[in-house]
Amino acid sequence: LCANLGVKLFEASIGEEFDLARKRFEVDFGEVPVRLTLENIQARIRGRKLMEVSNQTGALVLSTGNKSEMSVGYATLDGDMNGGLNLIGDLYKTEVYRLARYINEHTGREVIPTSILDKAPSAELSPGQKDSDALPDYPQLDAVLRLYIEGDVLPAAQHAECEATVSRMPLEEVERVKRLVDRAEYKRRQAPPIIRMHARAFGDGRR
Repeated sequence: LCANLGVKLFEASIGEEFDLARKRFEVDFGEVPVRLTLENIQARIRGRKLMEVSNQTGALVLSTGNKSEMSVGYATLDGDMNGGLNLIGDLYKTEVYRLARYINEHTGREVIPTSILDKAPSAELSPGQKDSDALPDYPQLDAVLRLYIEGDVLPAAQHAECEATVSRMPLEEVERVKRLVDRAEYKRRQAPPIIRMHARAFGDGRR
């Protein structure tokens, strides 16, 4: 992808820093960090490295969370939420995939490799980790989110399509997603500015 876009690619190991952080946690707090803690340590090392490059070069870090992830808090403060601007924060995950495929079709070449689009979405913080381990599949998740966040401003056809999808989901799963949205407000308040794409975006649009 970097080669296709002419983007300079750096590879930086986080292994040594991660091992040190894990050991220091055990020494400082007297217990072994749980899986979530270990995953977020990794995300924050990555985020810190990006901010260091920003300081060094003056380049702007772009935050990568999409609307689906930002809605339910599937993002790490001081980690992948780092940055000065979020270009896709008002695009649901399914829309990001559609946009990527459109770019390939529109340019007539595989700008975004198919291997990226075919790979199961993952935060890649644990071996074999997939987003679907913690969240409904994105077509279902996005349908719930559209109704909960923008239901009263959705076009009628889109509203009906989302309702049909949600009606096939267990009620407790739908309610769990809504609770995740409500609980994640504190993260969204700390997110970088998001480019608005929908009738109701997070930030000023949401409030």
